Amino acid sequence: MKIGDIERWVCGRMGYAELNGMQRAMCGYGSRRLLLTAATGTGKTVAFAIRMLREVAWDDGSRRGGVAGLVVAPSRELVLQVAGVVRRIGVVRDGDGGEPGVRVVALYGGHDMATEVNEMRGARESGMPVVVVATPGRLADHLRRGSVGLGGVRCMVIDEYDKSVELGFEAEMRRIVGAVGRGAAMVLTSATEAHELPEWVGKGWKRVKGDEPSGRTEAEADEAGKVEVVAVKSDERDKLGRLEELLRWMPRGRAIVFVNHRESAERVYGRLLSAGMPVGLYHGGLEQHERRMAVELLANGTTPVVVATDLAARGLDIEGVDAVVHYHLPGEAATWTHRNGRTARQGRPGTVYAILSEGESLPEGVAADRTLEGTLAANSEGIAREWESLYINAGKKEKISKGDVAGYVMQQGGLGREEVGRIAVDDHYAIVAVAAGKGDAVARQLAGVKIKGRRVKVSRLE
Repeated sequence: MKIGDIERWVCGRMGYAELNGMQRAMCGYGSRRLLLTAATGTGKTVAFAIRMLREVAWDDGSRRGGVAGLVVAPSRELVLQVAGVVRRIGVVRDGDGGEPGVRVVALYGGHDMATEVNEMRGARESGMPVVVVATPGRLADHLRRGSVGLGGVRCMVIDEYDKSVELGFEAEMRRIVGAVGRGAAMVLTSATEAHELPEWVGKGWKRVKGDEPSGRTEAEADEAGKVEVVAVKSDERDKLGRLEELLRWMPRGRAIVFVNHRESAERVYGRLLSAGMPVGLYHGGLEQHERRMAVELLANGTTPVVVATDLAARGLDIEGVDAVVHYHLPGEAATWTHRNGRTARQGRPGTVYAILSEGESLPEGVAADRTLEGTLAANSEGIAREWESLYINAGKKEKISKGDVAGYVMQQGGLGREEVGRIAVDDHYAIVAVAAGKGDAVARQLAGVKIKGRRVKVSRLE
């Protein structure tokens, strides 16, 4: 495809009026080794997806089946986000009228291995180029089993490469890069200035910054949204009381409260829960499905506040996070940037609150737009649960779609369209947001009622 055709295709698939500078650059870059540094929320995933699909799907018709593209990302949540973007751009269905597409397979821990093996087999047998999006550990498992081969990869992306190494995946990454080989094009990405590159990625890298002319223009940088930084003074070294007061004062919306340790996350979560706040919990000590639920209930508004460690500072792409609260100040400037990247996305504004006890100050070079001192009055229009979530024990593998779920809860559960919110469908379950106060009644009404001829269990998630 020609550069102009690529731009028109991606804009059409993503619903953009036009690509930003960084994304346009990826339509034409010929370098085989790109190190892309760009802030979160600026369209970096679309940018590297364009660069990869040029190699595996849009390269002068020389397409071939098998695993042709590979994206490695450090967390399950980031894998699912990236896979969604690549599918949206690269998967062509009947009637699309575009270039032949790709098959996308996501591989990650906590997912059924047998399902992944079957999906890989089906993708290879389709004869289409396959793009694998995977966490390092799960991909290494597949390499050991022989269920994934990387010898035909034409382009590899390591998203948030520095985080993969930081999380202890260096041995897996060495093996994966070795299996791909030096002939493939490669893109490394990071949201912050890159540290020294590990020797196993090789040499000859062209550095590309999202805020340089070859990336975003100054005007386009504004698309990431405006962020207001608010310093919140705390008279007490233990900030729990001040945090609760702040959350009751803040305007209605969704917020992530960041702490530095799992134990602190549990403690803060317990305090807010006992105070009757609609709060969730997210840290690395939880099971994958528990973290998945925490993300979904934040996204759909059931628990509009989530207490999280820095595991949530990268990769969580949740539309509509209005605020980030630093209960603990991060130890590194890069972590400050990553945390704040969870808000002010897709052009929306966002607010960053930093709770400061005596002797604490904002990171070097950061100035507060406002400072809050003294008592904060509770806001009657503040953060509140507006939705509840129903869990249905059937999903994609049972041929259940979002439309099926919407029709089920409205037609059989007696809800109006405005009483049904976000719907998420996973392999073997679905979660649907319903108006607060309606969950138990709807669950009782749906007891024993089939969806698409299948008997299911419906319950309200606590």
